[in-house]
Amino acid sequence: MDTTQIVGIVAGILTASSLLPQVVKTLKEKKAEDVSKGMLVTLMGGVALWIVYGFLRNDLPIIVTNCFSLSVNILMMVLRIRYGDKDQKGREPQINAARAAGA
Repeated sequence: MDTTQIVGIVAGILTASSLLPQVVKTLKEKKAEDVSKGMLVTLMGGVALWIVYGFLRNDLPIIVTNCFSLSVNILMMVLRIRYGDKDQKGREPQINAARAAGA
């Protein structure tokens, strides 16, 4: 393994891990209304294309790091949907509360 490959792998790991602190914070605070759904969708689209690119080039480090990145992004989107729709006082909107109660 040469220096170029090592730099690429480390860069991929760091980039793929970049959203983990936000995931941890969201899990702890159980709020995510400030996380942009548009940013996550755009990022997931780009990462998905990197995965395709990795397959086209038969480049395992690109495929693996971006699959991990896509997984983290999907998790963040799930958390954004789950914890993102709170009102000013931290309560879930009335519609969601009624739906959760079985109405």
